[in-house]
Amino acid sequence: MRVGLFATCLGDTLFPEAVKSTAVLLARLGHEVVFPPGQTCCGQMHVNTGYQREPVPLVRNFAEQFGDASIEAVVMPSGSCAGSVRHQHEIVAERYGDAALRAGVATVKAKTYELSEFLVDVLDVTAVGAYFPHRVTYHPTCHSLRMLRVGEKPLRLLRAVDSIDLVELPEADSCCGFGGTFAVKNAETSSAMLQDKMRTIGSTGADVCTAGDSSCLMHIGGGLHRIKSGTRTLHLAQILASTRTAPYAMTEAAAV
Repeated sequence: MRVGLFATCLGDTLFPEAVKSTAVLLARLGHEVVFPPGQTCCGQMHVNTGYQREPVPLVRNFAEQFGDASIEAVVMPSGSCAGSVRHQHEIVAERYGDAALRAGVATVKAKTYELSEFLVDVLDVTAVGAYFPHRVTYHPTCHSLRMLRVGEKPLRLLRAVDSIDLVELPEADSCCGFGGTFAVKNAETSSAMLQDKMRTIGSTGADVCTAGDSSCLMHIGGGLHRIKSGTRTLHLAQILASTRTAPYAMTEAAAV
């Protein structure tokens, strides 16, 4: 299958290893990964902040970059960005776009997936040949849980990882407190929510807290680093890309 890889803003600027791992994983599974060079932000942060007209050029560009019929699926290591493409782009196009934009958005929406969705629902695979001999707990991010409804898909993938010690996260479905600009506009509330999340992560004794969104892992990872917890954050893609012959080096910096 020919797969278009969307890097996302955070992946491009702060956490490229999550994007690279997605490409490595998909290629290892036998798929052709293409990276449209003109891709930009999906416009999620504009819509979430109430600016629905402003992201029209971004939505149009996304439809143009990934609308090529030769791209059979669009995959991204982000539940929030996948949610934006599948839900918000249609709203923007209907309210402020033209017929061409609406058609382009519909075409791309139908083939856009968050990584775990693509692996489980499209490729029908859970065992991807991963090896990760560490204690891991999984945080289900809000957009993946409530907007995309990925459910157990990330956990099914993690359970199939060779030598992993997967431990359940208490109160897993509670928000970590990030929420994009929410963390800036409501800093005290966001910090309190983060404290609760770090408490439950700490109770697992995990070496790694993983998730499908770099944004949430950035928020959680920053908090864990400040309290010197010893638990690092790592994107799901990086765990799934790790193998016996090319294992993830836990001596690396505790970043997503």
